[in-house]
Amino acid sequence: MDIEIPDFLVRHCKNVGYCECANPFQIEIPAPSFSTEWIAERQAEIRRFKEKHQAIILAHNYQIKEIQDVADYVGDSLGLSREAAKTDAKVILFCGVNFMAETAKILNPDRTVILPDANAGCCLEECCPAEELRKLKEKHPELYVVSYINCSSEVKTLSDVICTSGNADRIVAASPKDRPILFTPDQNLGSWVMEKTGREMLLWPGYCYVHTQFTAEAIAEEKIKHPGAKVVAHPECTAPVRRAADEVCSTEKMITYCRTQPAKEFIIVTEVNIIHRLRKELPGNTFYPLPIKGFQPQCKHMMKNTLDKMISAFNKMKPQIQLPAEIMAKARAPIERMLELS
Repeated sequence: MDIEIPDFLVRHCKNVGYCECANPFQIEIPAPSFSTEWIAERQAEIRRFKEKHQAIILAHNYQIKEIQDVADYVGDSLGLSREAAKTDAKVILFCGVNFMAETAKILNPDRTVILPDANAGCCLEECCPAEELRKLKEKHPELYVVSYINCSSEVKTLSDVICTSGNADRIVAASPKDRPILFTPDQNLGSWVMEKTGREMLLWPGYCYVHTQFTAEAIAEEKIKHPGAKVVAHPECTAPVRRAADEVCSTEKMITYCRTQPAKEFIIVTEVNIIHRLRKELPGNTFYPLPIKGFQPQCKHMMKNTLDKMISAFNKMKPQIQLPAEIMAKARAPIERMLELS
């Protein structure tokens, strides 16, 4: 493929500062020290608000356990997109990061979508500014743009189709054979999809600050401690980590994989909060998070959502996701194309 990402885009990604998370694991995020009674009271209050507002609560697998336990649906980006598309609730409280809540709003333009913390962002989203993608498309209109759902609504409007980590290989395999593919914004997911499909693609140089911190050496050390454990890694990890894993898949497929394997121990190579769901649904198995430099692999943006912020969002009906009608209309088409192909 004779198209190259311009140098200024590579420089932008290198200088994005891990989306304000420089040296992200030098300070461990403290675990909440709330009593069981305190948590139960707030969860009960959230449920009362939910009934009052005829709301549905959607939570990503990377949310803290207290949020997962009060949600109506817990899942990955594809599952959350499907739930958002079919809901008949008047209000959607989305416990995740901003681009996920935007997707819910795009699929439900007439419903109120609220996010507990408006500052819950994503470094992958920041790695791909819409204006830079627009410039590249103007220079190379022949590009067929497949965008990982971890991108802004503006980037979605510039994309031919959206994908998630759970369906990226299927989406790329179904892409036109007579057009060069640009995969944005995650170069690690993109390279994994190339391996899976055999399709050559131009990869935008973006990455997840959590998943790129995992190492194959850390996996080897953990395997010494747990020699019978299967290693399950997210495709946002680097190639050496993926090669060291027994299975590479989305968070939702991690649940399925662990459920269907004869093994009883698993080393989970992704954001640590998914282990709560794994332990809850598969209590007979043992799950080990893969540490990063001695710390738990937590996404600082996902951790911005709390029970108190959920209560505040319900009480004030904000922060609300507000998008221009034109943006929602243009962004909806590639998302619906993804849902059709899925």
